[in-house]
Parts: sequence; C-alpha cells; structure tokens
Amino acid sequence: MTRTDDTIRWGILATGGIAGAFARDLAALPGGELLAVGSRSPESARRFADEHGAPRAYGSWAELAADPDVDVVYVATPHSAHLEAATVCLEAGKAVLCEKPLTLNLAQAREMVALARRRGVFLMEAMWTYCNPVVRRMLDLVADGAIGEVRSVHADFGIVAPSDASHRLRDPRLGGGALLDLGVYPVSFAHLVLGEPSSVAAWAHLTPEGVDETTGVLLGYDSGAVATLSCSIASASPTVAAVSGTRGRIELPHGFFAPESFVLHREGREAEEVRVPRAEGGTGYGPEADEVMRCLREKETESPLVPLDGTLAVMATLDAVRERVGVRYPGDG
Repeated sequence: MTRTDDTIRWGILATGGIAGAFARDLAALPGGELLAVGSRSPESARRFADEHGAPRAYGSWAELAADPDVDVVYVATPHSAHLEAATVCLEAGKAVLCEKPLTLNLAQAREMVALARRRGVFLMEAMWTYCNPVVRRMLDLVADGAIGEVRSVHADFGIVAPSDASHRLRDPRLGGGALLDLGVYPVSFAHLVLGEPSSVAAWAHLTPEGVDETTGVLLGYDSGAVATLSCSIASASPTVAAVSGTRGRIELPHGFFAPESFVLHREGREAEEVRVPRAEGGTGYGPEADEVMRCLREKETESPLVPLDGTLAVMATLDAVRERVGVRYPGDG
C-alpha cells in the first residue's frame, strides 16, 4: 500500500448508497486513500471493502474507530444514528466528516460539537454544497455586488418517495420526513447566502406516521430579505435555487445543491452562464473530501467553509420549523 507523508487515510462508517458514492469519488482524489470500512454487519463491511478496494473491513464501529492508521472517518449512516456513530469516532480521537443533517436536533448537534471541541478533534458536517466550486464562485459574485443587495432566496427539493410506512423517510424513529432529508439543503442554502434568520414561519402536511410529507418555510431577515423554501417526499419539484438582488439575480439549475453551473442575470447585460469544472470529476463529494484533507494537513479542527457554528445555526432553524409544523422525534427534548 503506497503512502506519501501527506496521504490522508479514510475510514467509511456504514455501507449504503451514499457511502459507495463517496468511496468512488474519493478514489479519484490525489492524496486520499480508502483504508477501512466499518459496519455492524461483518458481511456487509467485507462486501463493501471488496467492491471499493479497501484493505480492511470491520464488523463494528468501535473496531473501525480503533484502527490506528485511519486518519478520518466518514459517517454515512442514516441521520438518526449520526450522534452515536460520530461519538464512537470522536472519543477514539478520530477526525469525523458526518453526513447531513449533523443530527436529529439542535441538542444532539451541540453535544457532538462540544465533544469534538473538548477533545480537540476535527469535525465537519458533510454539506457538500458549501464546498462546491460553483457555489463558492456564486458567493464571490454576490459578495462583490454583482447582483446588488440580496433581497430574496428561493430553493426547493422534492422527490416521490416510497409510500410504505416502514420506509426510513416515513419512520419518525429514523428522523423521517421531507425536512431533515431534503429540506436541509434549501435551509442550508438560505443560511449560506443570508445567514441566520430573525423570523421562521412554516406549514406542513403530515403523514399518518407523523412526519412531514410536504413543507413550506418562510425565513425573514433584519436586512429586509426573505427566503422561500420548500421540500417534499410526495412530489418531484424542480429542485432549483435562485438568489435575487437589487441589480440582478443568479439562478442555479436542477440539482442546485451540487451544481456544475449557474446563470447570472445583470441589468443591461445578456444572461451569462458561469461554469467552474470539478477537476476530480465524480458526483460532487470530492470538494468536501478535499476540504477535510486540507484542514487535517493544516492541523485545523474546524473548516472555515463549513463552520460548526453555522451547522448549529441550521439545526436551530430546522428545530424551529419542526416545532411550528408539529413534527417530533423520539429523543426530542
């Protein structure tokens, strides 16, 4: 197994579809290496390791976290297990990249962040949108005043999910519903552009199981800006986003959370398509993995692109939305 001095060795915790997508993108990145996979099923861990070329497979999360050669663990479980899985890794001194949303609620997120900070261990939410080079370019243009003062943000994310009550998206015990699985993207996008809102309003249609099926969110800001957001597991929406200002707007296409381009509209000019190619190709996980590896090489315990305080602010907004629409999960305070 080859290794240079700055090679970052990864462990992946869980073996589902998102873990596989991350592993494939990681394989295309220089300076990163998939060393191990951990699962509560030894058979699942071995299959995943064989498929993705990981030399080590563990039948428990603790064994993965105890591997002295693993530098960072990507936690890819359903979000209902994020706190437990990340805690195992952080307690073992392992850096953690944890899938979104960070936890089920703000109290759990604060617990995880406090543990990482107390131990001095790196932690980042895997909000790939914040690391996407197209989105970073959009933010630069907004900061430079290309569209004037931002007055509104729009974003939506909807899919048609299975109607089976036992499906994870409909199970309150697994943090089911549209908001945490899909709505985290529009809410995080609004936070990225406008920051933490001063007002949160929301409405939702709930399933018989008590999770949100379709949710609308209106965020208000002291600047006078608003964010109109929606998510659904009952209908496929355009899944686009837009940032509108006093002198123009930026439109992000379908799949706004991991875009390859956007369209810039400015007064008195032709619409301009802006593209920032991803050097590593893949499906979009590369930039967040690159950011983690940069932070680890530079001995940073938090990422400036995905700051933990920002993650906590998003979780606070998600909690506020759930409070307003009446969705509660086991373990909520």
